[in-house]
Amino acid sequence: MLKLFINENKINELLQGIQPDKSRVREIIKKSLAKNRLDLEETATLLNVEDKELLAEIFAGAKKLKQDVYGNRIVLFAPLYVGNNCTNDCAYCAFRCSNAEAARITLSDQELKDEIIALEKKGQKRLILVFGEHPTYNGDFIADAVKLAYATKSGPGEIRRVNINAAPLEVAQYKKLKDVGIGTYQIFQETYHRKTYEKVHLSGKKSDFLWRLYGLDRAQQAGLDDVGIGALFGLYNWKFEVMGLLAHTIHLEETFNVGPHTISFPRLQPAQGTDLPKNYFVSDDDFKRLVAILRLSVPYTGMILTARETPELRREVIELGCSQIDAGSRIEMQGYSQDLGEQQLCDKQQFQLGDTRSLDEVMKELVSNGYTPSFCTACYRLGRTGEHFMELAVPGFINEYCTPNAIMTLKEYLEDYATPETNQAGEKAINQNLQKIVSEQLKSDVIARLKRIENGERDICF
Repeated sequence: MLKLFINENKINELLQGIQPDKSRVREIIKKSLAKNRLDLEETATLLNVEDKELLAEIFAGAKKLKQDVYGNRIVLFAPLYVGNNCTNDCAYCAFRCSNAEAARITLSDQELKDEIIALEKKGQKRLILVFGEHPTYNGDFIADAVKLAYATKSGPGEIRRVNINAAPLEVAQYKKLKDVGIGTYQIFQETYHRKTYEKVHLSGKKSDFLWRLYGLDRAQQAGLDDVGIGALFGLYNWKFEVMGLLAHTIHLEETFNVGPHTISFPRLQPAQGTDLPKNYFVSDDDFKRLVAILRLSVPYTGMILTARETPELRREVIELGCSQIDAGSRIEMQGYSQDLGEQQLCDKQQFQLGDTRSLDEVMKELVSNGYTPSFCTACYRLGRTGEHFMELAVPGFINEYCTPNAIMTLKEYLEDYATPETNQAGEKAINQNLQKIVSEQLKSDVIARLKRIENGERDICF
């Protein structure tokens, strides 16, 4: 018998009953800056803040915490849709089974290779493979796609980490994915509010709230210790969803001694044939608030900002605590290898993107704005995952590994893929990062490795 860890009554009582006190809010921010995860009461207190002075302190705290834990690094990845056949009928999704206008495609091995090669030629190193929920897309099918992704190489290009966004599986099927070396397994609950969940998930396996809610428990039981959670903001009250994400985090910590590797917080976007009520849509200002409060609530967890948002908003939100973004993304079937017309694009995409810039454009902007774009996969490949990763990340020591590795993956991109303008801005960013390394020995080691990259070596890491 599964015990429901989302206590709606408790969440509602906290959100409705707490009147934030200035000293209490500052005490909570201080706790977070000491890299301690907040509890539900503390997060509810931050969510109820309306005072402009205190909101400014929340934003400032989130920015400082992000810098303390992750430095100026931003990890980049790209989503790749492998198959959009689906047995679910989700009211917000263009790939739902009742949408007869959607072009149903499952990539063949050659078509998947074409997509991967197109991504590698742009400089991508990290993918998240996305699948609809369908009997075809079982553990064996997903494992085969992962193996093909790792095996497909183009010139200096290769995929070094494959994450998965797919339906919940049984433990035995998760084990097959562990055997082929996946990175993070993502399952988004979409909404933690059960009545809303049942209202927008009309049929299919996904309509089973508890099956989905405990999907990552089964992944952990199978030995997959890097898991990602998320909510689709706009389906229900955004404050409730933040509390749901935190409750899920606490459950994973208490049950498996390790929280989620990542948290995602996409906002509802227009999709073919959907027409949802707008009463829970999240404004830009509230979106910034929820990102800042999530950052303070879970100091050591990666936060993913997607290309659903516009470039303008992404610039603002990144500094509030985001550690990963996608760039150069296409969310339609065969979108990387084919030049699709407008109608084909509509028929093949899951929803509309807000940021359609190329990877190189995003790279140039990041390095010009003081960030260090990173394609690093060292922790995953050297066994620094799950509880071991948290041992490093919680106290903030991860920066000692990640800054040098980020510099080196940036150097690879500049050598192999960057436009002249991005190369110039990137080399300047590398020099600035080198000057910030306090240890002269570490700085010397990084410089030596950069020379090796210039001489043609690849995939060097600490």
